[in-house]
Amino acid sequence: MSSILLKNCFYIFLSAEDGSRRGEDILIRDNRIVKIDTDIGERADRIIDGSTCVVVPGFVNTHHHFYQTLTRNLPAVQNAKLFDWLAHLYEIWKHLDEEAVYYSSLLAIAELLKTGCTTSTDHHYIYPQNVDGDLVGVQFKAAENLGMRLCPSRGSMSLSKKDGGLPPDSVVQTEDDILKDCERVIQQYHDNRELSMRRIILAPCSPFSVTEQLLRETVKLARKYGVGLHTHVAETKDENDFCSKVYGRRPLELMEDCGFIGSDVSYAHGIHFSDDELTRLADSGTHIAHCPTSNMRLGSGICRVREMLQRGINVALAVDGSASNDSSDMLGEIRNALLLQRVRYGADAVVTLDVIKMATENGAALLGFEKVGKIREGWAADLALFDVGKLEYSGSLSDPLAAIIFSGYNHGTQYSIVNGKIAVENGRLTGFDETELMNKCNAISESLLRSAF
Repeated sequence: MSSILLKNCFYIFLSAEDGSRRGEDILIRDNRIVKIDTDIGERADRIIDGSTCVVVPGFVNTHHHFYQTLTRNLPAVQNAKLFDWLAHLYEIWKHLDEEAVYYSSLLAIAELLKTGCTTSTDHHYIYPQNVDGDLVGVQFKAAENLGMRLCPSRGSMSLSKKDGGLPPDSVVQTEDDILKDCERVIQQYHDNRELSMRRIILAPCSPFSVTEQLLRETVKLARKYGVGLHTHVAETKDENDFCSKVYGRRPLELMEDCGFIGSDVSYAHGIHFSDDELTRLADSGTHIAHCPTSNMRLGSGICRVREMLQRGINVALAVDGSASNDSSDMLGEIRNALLLQRVRYGADAVVTLDVIKMATENGAALLGFEKVGKIREGWAADLALFDVGKLEYSGSLSDPLAAIIFSGYNHGTQYSIVNGKIAVENGRLTGFDETELMNKCNAISESLLRSAF
């Protein structure tokens, strides 16, 4: 049995419900928090001085595309809208292979861990026909090496350019192949135990990349096995127009007709919903994965988060793909979520507690984790420690929790602890050499660009 004792923590944010504490200790045994108290005298294998640290529950990222870390900041799409952006990048992404998926997953997970995220999903929907390997398994290998709690979405695309979609033929799959492999990954990897490190979600890419029949069949399969469902919905006005033209319905109505709605369903983005649609989302218990940085980057619009929260919709946070963000900075995403809502709704639109809750317990609820997202005895030992004993936080410590969002210019943690193990120590990864990872990812990125152009 391993143990970690965080001593004399400057500030501990427990949860929106439980509030905060100062100057207390946190004792971790194996993968759970077992005690939060002053002057815990019990022995531990590792003692960490928390006297200058703000300790928060590990953040939960609810939408990403790990592979996109290899194609960020490309000049050709720096100023493009979503459909044009996708059409250009698919010509690069069709050259992905197992090595690219592995190292891009390592890179995305590394950035998430180093910015306070301890649980993540990933929406991987690119399956080049020349790649025979188990890409979901490759992602789990990367997560295990770095120590991330991972709940990836087995994505899918069945409509290529010849079918009226956007991707080339070489990256889409037949619907039979998609459903067969979705069932395989559930059977092989899904672990629904309370603090599992591996879970699976099924995730057709979007209404414009799969057929209505595949949406319906995916719903049946997910509910047969009790796994979650996820897809992009109402991200852009172009998407709404596409669905109205092709399906004769707006995206949400299409989802409803396919049964792709409910408390086991999450939608990425959800920007362009009407008032009536927001009511239907609230009534159904459907979750929203809000991606503020990506929405700004692509000029897609501002999600109606304040109104969603007021209606009781569970809104979580996500960094989205690293070719539309272009980083996996989870703390930065929290800051942007706070500020972007104020652009639309005013200075008190959402407050610190709102966005921290979105990034922790709301995210855990979206992914279906019962004891993740709060610092509480008996819950997962998933913690992020931010050192505020630095120049850039000077003058901001009257509200330590808000300080890590409003102040500072380095969003890195001092420590990130996942499932009771230290994944980031003194700001550095413990599971992989950072210089090696950087060099390898740059080399793979260059190779992908050469292959495409």
